[in-house]
Amino acid sequence: MKLIILAGGFGTRISEEARYKPKPMLEIGGMPILWHIMKIYSHYGVNEFIVCAGYKQHVIKEWFADYFLHTSDVTFDYTRGNNEMVVHNKHAEPWKVTVVDTGLNTMTGGRIKRVREYVGEETFMLTYGDAVGDVDIGALLSCHKRQGKMGTVSMYNFGQNKGVVEVGKDGLVEAFREKSDFDGDLINIGFMVFEPKVFDYIDGDMTTFEKEPLNRLVAEKQLAGYLHRGYWQCMDTLREKQQIEKLWEAGQAPWKLWE
Repeated sequence: MKLIILAGGFGTRISEEARYKPKPMLEIGGMPILWHIMKIYSHYGVNEFIVCAGYKQHVIKEWFADYFLHTSDVTFDYTRGNNEMVVHNKHAEPWKVTVVDTGLNTMTGGRIKRVREYVGEETFMLTYGDAVGDVDIGALLSCHKRQGKMGTVSMYNFGQNKGVVEVGKDGLVEAFREKSDFDGDLINIGFMVFEPKVFDYIDGDMTTFEKEPLNRLVAEKQLAGYLHRGYWQCMDTLREKQQIEKLWEAGQAPWKLWE
């Protein structure tokens, strides 16, 4: 099965670090968050990736072009007047990665439609290139097959960030309490599965996938939901990036499902 990764945005809310590279290439523990996402899916046997690039797309292409060198020891030998390179302790993932320039200002739906030829007529997965989580991809796929709908999105209760004030109908404060997992609404966290017919729901480059196409699926009762109860975190801001990196450095990254 193939995974489409949306990785073409400008990353304006984390512009402190995204001025020189696309947000999916910002590093957590020395590796791009894009790599972390791919490792999550690879843990469940998904090893074919289609990366929808846009802003500074050449950075993504160049990184994968050198990936073999990133993960191996290398000797550069100039002693005989030549530039000889010997690669030691070779290590590479069992991945097939297609990086597609889907345009600088293309919306999410347009980016997805532009890679249709690389997906073919088969069920595919879709996610964003800026969030990690310990989502059970196998259970997600089973849910999609069981529901038999055109699409399935992963839902998550992101909770309340602050303590909660409970107010009665009379407007008087009744209690202060700590936040709980039951505070807040369910949100779409990516980690989605779709049937290829969904491409027909996308008009063109200016289509925002989360609006017209998904709303149409909802209206037609063709969109199922998979509830994720574990860890999930996006990287919209520098503070969120630092939170993710802190977990990684402490050896407590919940999304690190691989050995």
